[in-house]
Amino acid sequence: MPELLLINGPNLGILGRREPEVYGTDTLADIEKAVSEVVSGRGWTVTSHQSDAEGDLVRTINDNPRTVGAIVNPGALMMAGWSLRDALAAYPQPWIEVHISNIWAREQFRHVSVIGPVASGVIFGLGTLGYRLAAQALLSRVAD
Repeated sequence: MPELLLINGPNLGILGRREPEVYGTDTLADIEKAVSEVVSGRGWTVTSHQSDAEGDLVRTINDNPRTVGAIVNPGALMMAGWSLRDALAAYPQPWIEVHISNIWAREQFRHVSVIGPVASGVIFGLGTLGYRLAAQALLSRVAD
């Protein structure tokens, strides 16, 4: 079965209890389930990985080049995750960068992503709906 890679970076493992006024109350398990529901009709499964360590995320990306695509929320690594950026630049499939909060409505240091320029697309500020939208975008970009 074709696999979609779902990658979440630092502090996203505590979604649901982490600043719910910013990130909402959905957990990472809720997000994984929602993405799975979106792509299941196409026969895709979701391989999910969350880590607070950049090297773990890099290894996951490098070990999964044959997935159909990826949804990546790098968290704060978007600002300084250069090894993550390089791994994603070498990832041969389309992938979408997702952020739950509106990064432009937050602190100035969150306004630049080193990862976004190599992404197939970027979605931010739509809460966890952004993950489902990213899954739909990948469904439309990946041929059977």
